[in-house]
Amino acid sequence: MEKQMDTEDVQETAAQLRCPSGQKGLEMAALMDRTNINMTVSGINSLRLSANDRILELGHGNCGHLNKILSQLDTIRYCGLEISPVMRREAERLNAENIGNGRASFHLYDGKNIPFEDGSFDKLLTVNTIYFWEKASSFLKEMHRVLKPEGRCSIVFVQKSFMEKLPFCEYGFNLFDNSDVISLIKRSPFKLIKIKNKKEMVKEENERYRERAYSLTVLEK
Repeated sequence: MEKQMDTEDVQETAAQLRCPSGQKGLEMAALMDRTNINMTVSGINSLRLSANDRILELGHGNCGHLNKILSQLDTIRYCGLEISPVMRREAERLNAENIGNGRASFHLYDGKNIPFEDGSFDKLLTVNTIYFWEKASSFLKEMHRVLKPEGRCSIVFVQKSFMEKLPFCEYGFNLFDNSDVISLIKRSPFKLIKIKNKKEMVKEENERYRERAYSLTVLEK
């Protein structure tokens, strides 16, 4: 019975990482915002934000990092898309001032179809969502579609070698290494600008630290 409870806990963690819900979802989002901040900042910096850029982020979580984007230039406008209603509400709560001044907006979508017109954005960011794309090739085409000519896209993900050791990744995660992502990009309309490996130390629940390898993939339309 104890083993079954452990399995249920692992499955619950996987579900919350995919689409946070309820109070547990809020707690998970806060944890992920802290744990993934270096990955997020790496992705932001790789976009090379410019004046008047309109940036789209897919899977923003609680978007506790928004000021790290908007503080770079006063004329940047941000749009966030989420599949989780809880995350949309929490992002709106945490970023009410930026919504009020017209610099940010948050929206829901189905995780497959990006609900904006062709060429709507200058830059696109997504961190730790690639594991959940149901049809990765089709979704890359959607991402490409909503970018302006020469628009830049940053996809940040944790390497398969690290993820496959985590028990929750058995449930609903598709894992990638650099070769997997390069193969995927070759079948897409994107141009690969660079794929850079990075490492960081992350704290686990047992208070120990472990080295995590992640990839920063930069694409251009």
